[in-house]
Amino acid sequence: MKKSNDVLRKEVIDAIKWEPLLSSNEIDVNVKDGIVTLSGTVDNYTQKKEAEHAVKSIAGVKAVVDDVKVDLYFSAIKSDTDIASSVIKALHGNWAVPDHRLKVTVENGWVTLEGILHWNFQRKAADNAIRYLPGVRGVIDKIKIEAEIKNELGKEIVEKALRRSWILDVDNIKVRVEGKTIYLSGIVDSLFQKDEAERIAWNTPGVWCVDNELVVEFN
Repeated sequence: MKKSNDVLRKEVIDAIKWEPLLSSNEIDVNVKDGIVTLSGTVDNYTQKKEAEHAVKSIAGVKAVVDDVKVDLYFSAIKSDTDIASSVIKALHGNWAVPDHRLKVTVENGWVTLEGILHWNFQRKAADNAIRYLPGVRGVIDKIKIEAEIKNELGKEIVEKALRRSWILDVDNIKVRVEGKTIYLSGIVDSLFQKDEAERIAWNTPGVWCVDNELVVEFN
């Protein structure tokens, strides 16, 4: 049964309040036709990402618009130079991130990452490494993926990988491969499933880009 905007809004609010990192924060929630818009302020970038993650796990949410602002306490405000130094140190200390391939710039607490990596998990690891750092208001990801592996992408390989996931109904997911790009289309039940399908596709050796066109429909 399709959820009304009011029912879905209540579930989103409850999910946000359930998270220990978010229980004391004021996050405004608006819902229209399954699209959830988050606004308000949080104390740090980690809480902003946690709110978005909590919403994506709710059945019936088709998309999330994250307008939450990070309003740091005075004691948590750092200079861009200090933040850049902390970011570089954090990236260097993470074994999954080839930090020599990345360029870091910081402006008003916003961290921009640029460069070329071989795997998407390395890009995710870079974001995770810096989201808890004091003073960070947000991350702008300009990292490109160019796989080292030169073998051709196979549609069957991607489909087989998707079938190994128990949370996906692969009969409703279509895979198309063109060059180094994997296209996903079809229908899934939640944003969580959409993200999971994309994550699996990104793990394909040789992929440079994943175009996730999956539509979320909850009935």
